[in-house]
Amino acid sequence: MLLHEYDYLLPSSLIAQEPQSQRDDSKMLVVDRKSGSFNDSRFAQFPKLLSKNDLVVLNNTKVFPARLIGKSETGAKIEIFLIEELVDMTWLSLARPVRRLKVGKKVLFSQELTAEVVEITGDGKVIVQFAAVGSFENILQDIGKTPLPPYIRQGNARVDSDSERYQTVYASKRGAIAAPTAGLHFTASMFDQIKSVGADIAEITLHVGYGTFEPVRVTALSDHKVAAERYEITDDAAALLNRAKIDGKRIIAVGTTTTRALEDSILKHGVFIAGHHSADLTITPGHKFRAVDGLLTNFHLPQSSLLVLVSTFGGHKLIMDAYRHAVNSCYRFYSYGDCMLIV
Repeated sequence: MLLHEYDYLLPSSLIAQEPQSQRDDSKMLVVDRKSGSFNDSRFAQFPKLLSKNDLVVLNNTKVFPARLIGKSETGAKIEIFLIEELVDMTWLSLARPVRRLKVGKKVLFSQELTAEVVEITGDGKVIVQFAAVGSFENILQDIGKTPLPPYIRQGNARVDSDSERYQTVYASKRGAIAAPTAGLHFTASMFDQIKSVGADIAEITLHVGYGTFEPVRVTALSDHKVAAERYEITDDAAALLNRAKIDGKRIIAVGTTTTRALEDSILKHGVFIAGHHSADLTITPGHKFRAVDGLLTNFHLPQSSLLVLVSTFGGHKLIMDAYRHAVNSCYRFYSYGDCMLIV
């Protein structure tokens, strides 16, 4: 299939700029693949759609403050967005404006933190070597900013208020540069409700990286590759997942990142294997889903790899029809928006 087949019209007014005051107070579009239908619901109803034959799988990654604002030696404002640590204190990053930087140029973030440009790699990316007085992790926590997506308007006071809200309530493993946004709808009490219907819950960790959101730059989707991302399945999670498969239970993934990790594991091994792994799987039309039976997800950007993944799981026509319905029904879109449950 071609990339333009994953386009849709979205009024800018439907791009959610603020989270709901209550995490679970969001719309949920329930999509039934078997009947080819969908209906409007609320996320608060999610536990009622589960049973003892379900296993809900969460991604417990935690966002770290990956945006740094500094000044070059000439006084120009520079933003460095951390993508991946290559070796100790050396990071592949996005720089803005990258034209202000040259190899050897230094950026000052605070009295305790500076960085030197080691390499300019293209597409706005640079490799920088940091020098810190004290703990780099502690300095990041003090001066780093929440890495909100570019479609959310940001301001200095606003960023601080998002540092907690742009995390899932179950986030525990630090390492992501973006939140697994399907999980933002859950509250602590929601898990009690899920358990009360007899469903099980498992947690895995996939640190969301830049590859998840990198624009698709090819016309034919068969040519697109999503950058690898690190993930971990614990012994307990692997046991729950494998038992669910043996018992014929539904595995419901919360988010596209959870889906990618689970599909990567079972594709490579035939079962879920505990340990640290690298998900290099790109899910495009033709992929046969072996791990996931249901998917809870937010609404994604047009012509994005995430929309391609969701459409591959739910069926292209059904999902694109569902998106058009969501637009016409004024659902809220993207990270702070409403959600879709595909079963």
